[in-house]
Amino acid sequence: MERYIGIDAHCASCTIAVIGPTGRRISSQVIETNGKSLVQAVGAIPGTRHIIFEEGNLAAWMYELLSPLGKETVVVRVSKKRRGSKNDMIDAFGLAESLRIGSFENQVYKKVGEFADLAELARAYQVVMRDSVRAQNRIKGLLRSRAVSTAGKKDIYTTAGRPAYLRRLPARSRTRAKILYSEMDLLLEVRKEAEKEMIAQAKKHRVFHVLKTIPGLGDLRVAQLMPQVVTPYRFQNKRTFWAYIGLGIVTSSSSDWARDPDGKWHRTRADMTRGLNRNFNRVLKNIFKGAATTIIQQKKNDPIYHHYCSLLDQGTKPPLAKLTIARQIASITLGLWKSGEEYDPKTLKKK
Repeated sequence: MERYIGIDAHCASCTIAVIGPTGRRISSQVIETNGKSLVQAVGAIPGTRHIIFEEGNLAAWMYELLSPLGKETVVVRVSKKRRGSKNDMIDAFGLAESLRIGSFENQVYKKVGEFADLAELARAYQVVMRDSVRAQNRIKGLLRSRAVSTAGKKDIYTTAGRPAYLRRLPARSRTRAKILYSEMDLLLEVRKEAEKEMIAQAKKHRVFHVLKTIPGLGDLRVAQLMPQVVTPYRFQNKRTFWAYIGLGIVTSSSSDWARDPDGKWHRTRADMTRGLNRNFNRVLKNIFKGAATTIIQQKKNDPIYHHYCSLLDQGTKPPLAKLTIARQIASITLGLWKSGEEYDPKTLKKK
């Protein structure tokens, strides 16, 4: 017998709701949020289990615990607020019902496959990287607040260059700046160590050595990319991959059909482009946009750069040409990951 299990999870408690294949509510319970209680409660539910819960701070941990217990385990990102009454029990039964009828949206991929260790190191690197950038922005903000120009300056953060900037600050701000510089130095050291460990772990996987042959994808980008994608077979084709990484084109039209004098229907207007899709993986989008930038600036002899130049010659605006290059790199990445072959510019086809 099929059982659809919705779980509304919080730091202290989890509300579990169970419905049957016809939508009848079978049971519900509230348990403490810990691994043993969750496994016992879900494992005690008889029948074929279909489990669903929302994306959140506990989602990865819950998926790891509960996925062996169910025929399917679904993690969803709820984007719309429900109207009417709301509480944990209503939310749990709502999740179970959405899984039963297949009405849930924005499913979140939680499998880590062979990249479990790399995923943890990649998360650590991303957190430290963001913190170090914030520390640098605080220093720049302090300098600007005292009318010290920072535009185009590359020596703001260097050990040799910072004394000149400190001298231009008043004494009361100088101590604050020194503290911020000390924070930045420590974070940059931690960032280097996190990057080193992440890349060392990534090199243990064969696919790393395949993907790093692609222009624009160096060691760092490939190490971040692998635990985000996990497996290329998640994506049926390059277009679904483009949409996942935020490079899919969104179109819209309205009142498409009208009758002609003969009574036949015909289209009245074409689809209108509205830009790129907004529901996407931000890490991957940054990786492929960065790879496109690297090729445009540094890989002048690669066929991908020649493709970029041909787009400009045809009248394509530079930002759109760069987008096309990013999509091409993503297509190459997906294809080479599936085939296991290294990048060969001689056999490159325009994607």
